[in-house]
Amino acid sequence: MNTDRILVGISGGIDSTATCLMLQQQGFEVVGMTMLTTPQADARDAIDVACKLSIEHHVVDVRQEFHDTIIDYFIREYLQGRTPNPCARCNPLFKERLLCEWADHTHCQRMATGHYCRLQRIDGQWHVRQGVDATKDQSYFLWQLPQHMLSRLLFPLGELTKQQVRQYLEEKGFEAKAHEGESMEVCFIPTDYRDFLRRECPDIDQRIGPGRFVNKQGVAIGTHEGFPFYTVGQRKGLHIALGEPAYVLRINAEKNTVMLGTAADLEASFMVCQPPQGHTELILHHPRLTVRIRYRSQALPCHTRLLPDGRLLVRFLTPASAITPGQSAVFYADDCVLGGAYIDSQRGILKLASENNDL
Repeated sequence: MNTDRILVGISGGIDSTATCLMLQQQGFEVVGMTMLTTPQADARDAIDVACKLSIEHHVVDVRQEFHDTIIDYFIREYLQGRTPNPCARCNPLFKERLLCEWADHTHCQRMATGHYCRLQRIDGQWHVRQGVDATKDQSYFLWQLPQHMLSRLLFPLGELTKQQVRQYLEEKGFEAKAHEGESMEVCFIPTDYRDFLRRECPDIDQRIGPGRFVNKQGVAIGTHEGFPFYTVGQRKGLHIALGEPAYVLRINAEKNTVMLGTAADLEASFMVCQPPQGHTELILHHPRLTVRIRYRSQALPCHTRLLPDGRLLVRFLTPASAITPGQSAVFYADDCVLGGAYIDSQRGILKLASENNDL
């Protein structure tokens, strides 16, 4: 396998274009790979970049596999009353996995992407670190990447801000590219996810139908469109007047109910997660442990305990808000990712908290 050849995931956007240019400058023989993941996917921008840089380029049609692996998961989570985290799932199970396979196929030892994050090896283990640009940091989505992938990856943009990347492209003669807009956060959702659910599941309104808004006591206070169209912490689009701002506190898929309350009701001192992945011993014992419970949320100091059933109980040392089942809880020590877990149903959390009040 050629140590000078490196496979780069190319979308044709700002970040992947800059990644290719930087690696070429560093002396790598860059090979591009573009994945067609959705029916509207278009490789023309990527092909144009590959031609301008005179690099070997492969376009791979993986639309059916992407649908089966990521889109079906996305729909399934909403239909079970959870809020999915598709980017955190897509990186280890789809994009980076395919990059690994195609790196082998094209005889490339290394791989690179345009993620804004960094890598560091500590005590023989690779860790993802936050990118220098806090507004673009994507380390939150990469907590499930295994060691064999991390050992082959490079993130050339991790030490740069987005503005520096734009300036770099402009200096290299890519003025139009440097001034392009940002891409969507969820690549397969062009508008509102509710429209997407209805398009993918045309009978969703008939299958589920309207349900009840309830208060914290379980008393019906209104009617909603159906539980999949709501997420914990949501305020806008509830279409109900209660005399004060209302927020979604909890979703019960079995009963098709959505519990509403105040912003104060969203605050939590504990949460429970599915079994953790990554550097578990550090997640359980690191003295400076913090956790992010959604993308771009503030990292909160916390303590953790492994429960007898393998799940993880987390106590926040400063209040958290809107604990959302299905989202990722990503644990950090300073700017270093230790691992993560999917947030579980918070049903029974008060009992768990009382049994572990010394946590």
